[in-house]
Amino acid sequence: MPEILIIEDDDATAEEIARELHGRGYGTHRADRGAAGLQLALTGAYQAITLDRMLPDMDGLAIAEALAARGVETPILMISALDDVDERVRGLRAGGDDYLPKPFALEEMAARVEVLIRRRGDRGGRVLRYADLELDLLAHQARRGGREIRLFPKEIRLLEFFLRNPEQILTRTMIFQAVWGYGFDPGTNLIDVHVRGLRQKLDTPGAAPLLHTVRGAGYRLGSAQDA
Repeated sequence: MPEILIIEDDDATAEEIARELHGRGYGTHRADRGAAGLQLALTGAYQAITLDRMLPDMDGLAIAEALAARGVETPILMISALDDVDERVRGLRAGGDDYLPKPFALEEMAARVEVLIRRRGDRGGRVLRYADLELDLLAHQARRGGREIRLFPKEIRLLEFFLRNPEQILTRTMIFQAVWGYGFDPGTNLIDVHVRGLRQKLDTPGAAPLLHTVRGAGYRLGSAQDA
């Protein structure tokens, strides 16, 4: 039975989430404080995490950042009453895989958890390669020319999408749907920020650029920039 970690300080909300997930065949474990939730999440024993953004002892963003820094890739559904674009971007950049504003429909919450688990399971254990760049999906490690590149979980998913579609122009909408799992929000520069950060890690001085911006279209992983 897949186990979901619920990090939520509100008893009623936590009970509703657990009841909905139980009805869909999931087991749940709840932490009502951020620090306790972080310790449980660090074990890597869960298939997904629902994480409240506002916790009394430790902010949800800090938890997501701590998990990303330690290489824990359990997918995170961040739940928050803060619904403006800037807050959603902050949650996703901190390491959240999806962001669900309150109040929310329990059916949608469960569906998003299922998508996160399915996406994680679909990744497989293969090594993807392009030129001197490779990504080990099982070990979650990237290398270029033998040099190890430290990537955050979201950057790994972004690089995987590029490596599965080399030499193709990928629009922002395509990237958003593939990596974040829902429709593109034209009001956010989230994709540009993540691609820029990934490019800085891949294209070090002396190395041929691999990630290119195709003006007016999107991005492309390739050996030469479009004219």
